[in-house]
Amino acid sequence: MDQAMIEFQSVTKQYQGGHPAVEQLTMSIDRGAITVFVGPSGCGKTTSLRMINRMVEPTSGVITVDGKDVTSVPAAELRRSMGYVMQSSGLMPHRSVLDNIATVPRLNGVSKAASRKRAEELLDVVGLASTLGKRYPSQLSGGQQQRVGVARALAADPPVLLMDEPFSAVDPVVRDELQQELLRLQKDLAKTIVFVTHDIDEATVLGDKVAVFAVGGKLAQYATPEEILRAPATDFVAAFVGRDRGFRHLGFTASDGVTIHPVPTLVRGDSGFAGDPDAVSGWQLVVDTAMHPLGWASPGTDTELIPGGSLFRPGDTLRRALDAALSSPSGLGVAVDREGRVLGTIRAHEVLAVIEEARQVRQAAL
Repeated sequence: MDQAMIEFQSVTKQYQGGHPAVEQLTMSIDRGAITVFVGPSGCGKTTSLRMINRMVEPTSGVITVDGKDVTSVPAAELRRSMGYVMQSSGLMPHRSVLDNIATVPRLNGVSKAASRKRAEELLDVVGLASTLGKRYPSQLSGGQQQRVGVARALAADPPVLLMDEPFSAVDPVVRDELQQELLRLQKDLAKTIVFVTHDIDEATVLGDKVAVFAVGGKLAQYATPEEILRAPATDFVAAFVGRDRGFRHLGFTASDGVTIHPVPTLVRGDSGFAGDPDAVSGWQLVVDTAMHPLGWASPGTDTELIPGGSLFRPGDTLRRALDAALSSPSGLGVAVDREGRVLGTIRAHEVLAVIEEARQVRQAAL
């Protein structure tokens, strides 16, 4: 089976009287993978995405989907064969959540009952409660609206999903949740996803491959996130990725060498703290009765609870390990198991030592 699902062959989009929005774009997009288009404003990434479903018509060149020239399919039929998610969710305000999700199956001739049943199933798939199905978009949070947008795009079970900056309008915490939800969905669904963002962090988190576009609609580099962070192809890519690309690269390095140390704990139940707070003079980790971390008790007090920063799970990357250690008020990153129970702590200087060892190994391999 051909690995490529979407092919751009010398595709140019030239608007009248202006510079090309996209110039001589040639690339193959892998079947069943997430490909991210990233770059500054005006670089042609959204134009390139919209040419796939003919929301924008190319000036020259050929685009094929599953071996078929997109211009050989009527535009409306082509669009119904693909999922499409945009920044504002694009939900119809006068229709309920279930009716919004059922839109494309209904357009494709599926019965109302079958379409609504599919919509109800998809609410669960995208992590929304079934009770939200009867609400209207205005009654949902921004993150919930985007989940409904993803559910609507999946309703006809399309092989291709186009996503145009879908998470950029929500706050950072919700954005992280939506990114992780998309990765979870992709493990189960294995769609061919083309995702547009201006955020290099989002690109490297989500992309199996990343296409960096330069101003003028030219493809500057097309590679795995790890390769782009390790070896930017041009000065433009290096500047766009940023000076901290070495830190981002840690997101692809395993944390196997990081030691987890025992940690003194205070258990907080309904009646307050249990244990002897004077037994240890330094920082103590406060946990609930199930050993889930709640925060830190600062030295000299057993009452003041200080938020604990991010958590680390064995098997996470070195980037997450360092982030856990640096974000903790105690300087100790909290390690938890898959159920969120405390395993111990990790130390920033030890994480940095493992990072340096990994850097030396990479250098020796070059």
